[in-house]
Formats: sequence, C-alpha cells, structure tokens
Amino acid sequence: MRRAARGFTLLELLVALAVFAIMATAAYSGLSNVLATRTALEAQSRRLAAVQLAVFRLEQDIEQAAPRAIRDEYGDFQTALLGGELATDQLVLTRAGWDNPLGQPRANLQRVAYRFRDGRLWRLYWDVLDRGGLSEPRETLLLDRVRDFRVRFLQAKNWLKAWPPLASDEEQTRKNREALPRAIEISLTLEDWGEITRLLPLPG
Repeated sequence: MRRAARGFTLLELLVALAVFAIMATAAYSGLSNVLATRTALEAQSRRLAAVQLAVFRLEQDIEQAAPRAIRDEYGDFQTALLGGELATDQLVLTRAGWDNPLGQPRANLQRVAYRFRDGRLWRLYWDVLDRGGLSEPRETLLLDRVRDFRVRFLQAKNWLKAWPPLASDEEQTRKNREALPRAIEISLTLEDWGEITRLLPLPG
C-alpha cells in the first residue's frame, strides 16, 4: 500500500518563515540603500547645476561689462561699475549683449546687480538704464545656502575691496564714472562645498 503524503511539520514551517524573513529584510535593506543613494545623487546633481548656473551668470555679466554710467531714480550718476563689501549690492554693473528676441524698443545694454542677503545670492536687473523715477528691479534667486559672497577689483597691479577707486578731484571723478577694473575676483563660500573663487578679466 502507498503511504500517505507527509506535510510540513511546525518546526519546518518556522524555519522556512525565519529564512524568508531574513531574506526579505536583506532585500529591503538593499533596496532602501539604493533609493537613498539615488536620492542623494539627484540632490547633489541639482545642487551642482544650481552652482554652475550661478557662476555662469556671474562670469557672463562680468565678461560683458560695458563702460556706461547711468542716472539713478534721483538723477544722480552711478558709475559704470561699482561694489564692495560694505555696499548693499556687492556688485553692480552695466553689461552688453542683452538679448532682445521680441524686438522691443530698448537698448541691448542692461543694468544688473548681485545682492547677498540672508544666506542667498540674488541677481537683480532693471528694464531701463537711466531710470528717471522710481524703478523697481526684477529679482532672481541664483543660489541658496551661501555663507559669504565677496568681490575684489584689480586696478593696475593693486587689489581694491571697493570700486570705483577714490578720486582726488572732480576731473578724476568724471573719469571714474566710465572706468572699469582690469579684472574682478569673485568668491562664493557655500555651506556644503566651501569656497569657490573665480578670477574674471573685463573687456579691454
């Protein structure tokens, strides 16, 4: 006579369940690590893209600086380029090459500024050069998690912490309105990546 098929014993079921639990735990842990690594890499990629874009915008504006002074909303002259550690806007300049794909009746020059505020770096620009009245700039957030933003200006062989240089008389003041430094050094200190420094020559 054939013997009846024997089922699993309780002990065998417990062993099988234990093995399955161990394998499931290992699989979940591996999947969790993969997902965490992927999330971290995506965050690093987004951060890298944001830093590269901010540095690119700075480089583009500085390398296209134009010797064009402006009049502000009060009718006073602002030099073609100005800035420094103690200024509200660490860097303000007139730049060329402002694209005009819609053919609007405006110049191809643009007044831009960089402002470091509350751990963030902002880029500002105005729709007109000579404002002739109250004109609010448009702001774009370039970068967050910024600890410091510094600018230095190279005049001949000397580095200055502020621009324009001090003038000795009215004639020199007029010349300084259109004067540009030979180069500008920008220094960004980020919370996660430390200090990034670029030395950028100006036209001419």
